[in-house]
Amino acid sequence: MYAIIENGSKQYRVSEGDVVKFEKLDAQVGEKVEFNVLLVSDENGIKVGADCQGMKVVGEVLKQDKSKKVIVFKYKAKKNERRKQGHRQPFTAVKIETITAK
Repeated sequence: MYAIIENGSKQYRVSEGDVVKFEKLDAQVGEKVEFNVLLVSDENGIKVGADCQGMKVVGEVLKQDKSKKVIVFKYKAKKNERRKQGHRQPFTAVKIETITAK
């Protein structure tokens, strides 16, 4: 059984027990979070739209962290102009616990 959920204008395919990295959520470690369900596939087939409107996906926040550093390096050839910048994107790791009907 799996579900397609929406968070922050992005869609994720999740199953029970999966650990998913979302863009930073406003939740503390250990809190439960619910997600908007777009599609559910189980032994009875695929449910989309109004058919899965009563479904919900619940997950537990495992950690708030930053991903690996990405280096942004800009330069202009033959002009001795260089600019180096790093970026670490914050994320929230969530363990998917249940996919159920409301």
